[in-house]
Amino acid sequence: MDLEGYAKRALGKGEDETVLADTITERILEIKNTTKEYAEKLSQAVIVEAKATLEPIGDVFEPIRSGITLGEFGVGSRGLGDFYTHEKISEIIGKTTAVVDSSHLDDSGVVQGKGEYIVVNIDGIHSRLSDYPFLAGFHVARAALRDIYAMGARPLALLSDIHVADDGDVGKIFDHIAGITAVSDLTGVPLITGSTLRIGGDVVIGERMSGGVGAVGIANTLTSRIRAEPGDKIIMSEGAGGGTISTAALYYGKHEIVEETLNITFIKACELLMQHDLISQIHVMTDVTNGGVRGDAKEISRTAKVKLTFYEDEILPLVNQSVLRMLNELEIDYLGVSLDALLLITPPHAAEKIIQLLSKHNIQARIIGEVTAGSGTELITPDGITDFTPRFRESAYTPVKKILGERTPGNYQQMQNRIDDAAAKAIYKKQQMVNRIRKKQKQ
Repeated sequence: MDLEGYAKRALGKGEDETVLADTITERILEIKNTTKEYAEKLSQAVIVEAKATLEPIGDVFEPIRSGITLGEFGVGSRGLGDFYTHEKISEIIGKTTAVVDSSHLDDSGVVQGKGEYIVVNIDGIHSRLSDYPFLAGFHVARAALRDIYAMGARPLALLSDIHVADDGDVGKIFDHIAGITAVSDLTGVPLITGSTLRIGGDVVIGERMSGGVGAVGIANTLTSRIRAEPGDKIIMSEGAGGGTISTAALYYGKHEIVEETLNITFIKACELLMQHDLISQIHVMTDVTNGGVRGDAKEISRTAKVKLTFYEDEILPLVNQSVLRMLNELEIDYLGVSLDALLLITPPHAAEKIIQLLSKHNIQARIIGEVTAGSGTELITPDGITDFTPRFRESAYTPVKKILGERTPGNYQQMQNRIDDAAAKAIYKKQQMVNRIRKKQKQ
């Protein structure tokens, strides 16, 4: 629980400080094993801090508000709202000297080194795996490495950032590191640095954990999404999911399915492509995450300005059958969740070579579609062509997400306008502060 946020909201509404202090004391005693005297002192201190920072004076403190919450707009939910927000983030960052930056919508960024490309990325842990630190560590480390490989790069090192709330057990950190380094041991990519902090320091109580794992790699040839061309074939490898599928299995009581996700098949496939010098023949590599095949297809189409056509009959056999049965039983759209499969876009002459190589090493892969001139995406099913655009949120894969739903809100356009306005204000604020600091430096 965020005590500071709770206090600020209450003070902003004009709540009586004595009543607020009593309420916060009760909240503290619900979570912390402490005395009432300590809880009362902590409550008073929280209110003192909240009052001091409620309305600080100075334009640097002026918050940029859209009036739209992350939950309302689906930020982090791998759907239309999330993608739109990331487009705005790239606008705020602005034009960079990077070879691949956030405007390309790839999961990794690239800068030019001396004779090689330096590839960097970071992935956040799955928020619903907070109570399962090993799983959270394993899946986020594997995701970070996947994103490096997906850029045609060889990973060199991992780094971690762990935040645990004040009442979390120290063992939670060790469990999480064990999950990360299990991937390190399996792949030979070392975890070399990181940060360990508490969420919100002293003012967020409870046991919630968050954080991320980053990775760095080098490449000679890039396989970013912008390189998709008309005439290319789309290949997908087998996938059993990762953090998302584990979360669905956990929160629907199908715990045995989690075991299906514990593998390094994606990484093995990428290593084989590198060992056999096939990377140079691949235009695009990506992992099926961010809203599933639907989400990846939209991002590739938008970035490369091409049309992507998929064939459902070719996709279905590549989804781990135990996972697919669970998704079907729970009415979760398998095309809208992270399958952690390898997606390749290649010229036709390279497609069969790749499929044969992976098959020789017991990794299933198929041609699941093609790239043509045009825009947008489509899915060919036994019943004909069907809608293949991402939903407002990724497939609802937990009971809570089922309640939130996947439908686009009726006021989505109005929300977009307010998001646009907030992004424009952020750009202006950045420019003003940069100019101010440069002026000071000249004095």
